[in-house]
Amino acid sequence: MMDRRRFLLTSLAGVLAAPVAAEAQVGKVPRIGVLLPGAPEPEYERRLDAFRQGLRESGYIEKQNILVEYRWAHAKPDRLPELVAELIGLKIDALVVDSTQAAHAAKNATNTIPIVLALAGDPVVTGLVGSLARPGGNITGMTLMTPELGAKRLELLKEVAPKAVRVAVLLNPANGAHTLYWKEVQVVAPRLRLDLKALEVRRSTDVDHALSAAAVWRADALLVFDDPVLLPARQMEIVDFAARHRLPSLSGLRSLVDAGGLMSFGASFPEMFRSSAAFVVKILRGAKPSDLPVEQPSKFELVINLKTAKALGLTIPPSLLARADQVIE
Repeated sequence: MMDRRRFLLTSLAGVLAAPVAAEAQVGKVPRIGVLLPGAPEPEYERRLDAFRQGLRESGYIEKQNILVEYRWAHAKPDRLPELVAELIGLKIDALVVDSTQAAHAAKNATNTIPIVLALAGDPVVTGLVGSLARPGGNITGMTLMTPELGAKRLELLKEVAPKAVRVAVLLNPANGAHTLYWKEVQVVAPRLRLDLKALEVRRSTDVDHALSAAAVWRADALLVFDDPVLLPARQMEIVDFAARHRLPSLSGLRSLVDAGGLMSFGASFPEMFRSSAAFVVKILRGAKPSDLPVEQPSKFELVINLKTAKALGLTIPPSLLARADQVIE
């Protein structure tokens, strides 16, 4: 009799507990991982502020109804795999990554947790997704790749420095996107009568050697590809070098211009981070990454440092100033 009563009470308790457990599961606060290749700096804070804004627009407020775990590689790409492992160990519901290298570190670690690209080069060519329209697998998000972006940057550089012939290009050969950028600018360089020299920077400590090589080559201008080991990690050294050698500099990252570089043109990284938040929300609401097409940036920014132009003795054409999204004076 006692065994029967205990059985009935245990069964009843299980029935009563079931709705509570279900409710707890429904009310679970999602946890998101964000993997960043650089260090906490103003440039990254702008991106993260935009990401949080994107979450808020869909009703998700950090530390209230969503948890966000941040991990920083401090411009040390070899740390990315261990940071991914840390985030996976926290049972995250989705992983947001900045940079192609971070995306590959995430892809190598999991094929089940949704991965959202906040920033990445061409994800098709670099093997992250099957296609932009149908990514397949567990990866989707934003890509930096847009047609003729590299060509446009060289054209802008030639427009502000028409006498420039030799352009030193700082790039990271370990960054798959840079391989594509390099091929693109090589195609357009002859038309602009520019001679390009690739200066490889695999780690931040390589920057000094690359800049010395640019000086020996007697470069007329600097083109800096976006990579955490270059920008913003070593942007002050690059800006100081450009000022000493009176070289116009251009990058896709506006932080170089904020630091004293001449000009930047590229996608709005904060806007891309805001858009990546929309992917996270869709995934949290049941969408599969494989069904969410990878998107290209819709907002581009041209930023010109007029103070730097004057110091270099350059006159920025009025038509170019009129096209600028921001002029720093």
